[in-house]
Amino acid sequence: MKAQKKYRLVFLLNVAQRAVQRWKETRGDALPALSAAQAGTMFFLSTNDGALTGEVAQALNIGAPAMSGLAARLEKAGYLTRAQDPNDGRAFRLYQTEEGRLAGQRAKAGLGALNARLTQGFSDEEMAIVGRWLESVVENFSAEGTGKHEK
Repeated sequence: MKAQKKYRLVFLLNVAQRAVQRWKETRGDALPALSAAQAGTMFFLSTNDGALTGEVAQALNIGAPAMSGLAARLEKAGYLTRAQDPNDGRAFRLYQTEEGRLAGQRAKAGLGALNARLTQGFSDEEMAIVGRWLESVVENFSAEGTGKHEK
């Protein structure tokens, strides 16, 4: 078996995250006021309005308690409403308000500049590999995936 080349991936992920965070802090006027989780919720609801809270949590890769708090904050801000599911009295469905829809659109527009900066100098094929790699990191380290690929 060929020796695997040693990469400084953990170090580079941390440095990259800090660089992106610094860029966001200095370009605050260009970015949305929503947090990443809030924007993700609005993005998901823009095509799945009325989704169950569990469906949104799964799409965002967060737990039920975190989703409950996130939905409460978004409801308080006027971005969504929660309604009891007619088929399951324990479940809630989330609906975007007009203000939430507009906030999601602003977030999408604001994040366009950041995504353009992140992909600058890379082909679509290269970015597909980066995306696939990042998705595998999430899968391999998510609660469901822990130990999945370990031997």
